[in-house]
Amino acid sequence: MVRKDPDTEIPVDEAFRPTLAWMANEIAAGRAPHAANVPACSADTWDVIIGIIADYGETLVQLPEASWETSVSQWHGERWKFLVDLYTAGEGRSDLVMDVDIAETETGFEYSLHLVYVP
Repeated sequence: MVRKDPDTEIPVDEAFRPTLAWMANEIAAGRAPHAANVPACSADTWDVIIGIIADYGETLVQLPEASWETSVSQWHGERWKFLVDLYTAGEGRSDLVMDVDIAETETGFEYSLHLVYVP
């Protein structure tokens, strides 16, 4: 059972880590993540994400296990909100985060990528 605490940010539950890591790795590879449980973000959103990453001036790399030590989630009534710390080749842990919502469905979880940005 995944924890639903609306009052506290908590570490990312292990149940979500594989899909979130895959999403981050797709973004690092320059591809908009899309799968059965990850609806495609709009072309406009993807263009904004690509622009933010380009303006940041660093190259994203595969998400390391260390990201789970600092990434957080919080329950917001009908969904979880996640901020996953992203890593770059030059910096290691960067200021960039991947902002994702996850909702429970009858068949599991649905992941929605909102943005990659510096909070």
